[in-house]
Amino acid sequence: MKIIKHYAPPSTSDLETLKSKLGKTGNEMAAIAGLSDGRQWRKYTGGASPRELSAQMLFFIAARLTLPGDQLDAVYEEMRTLGAELEFDADID
Repeated sequence: MKIIKHYAPPSTSDLETLKSKLGKTGNEMAAIAGLSDGRQWRKYTGGASPRELSAQMLFFIAARLTLPGDQLDAVYEEMRTLGAELEFDADID
């Protein structure tokens, strides 16, 4: 298993570029990141003192953008095995 030794978060412009590249709204980006709504996403992309995206959140975003559904389902199942309860909203494209 690889352990991240150093992490520097993406910049606000990197996150805006990703949003544009994907053609997503702020609400859709929030859903991909596991946030409640677009207002939460904007806390990472603007304002006087934007939040830094944690390595864990970026990993979650990257996994959701990269892994096929069956592999994500295996991860969700493992989360349940570890004691989590998961409930899903409608799929987003």
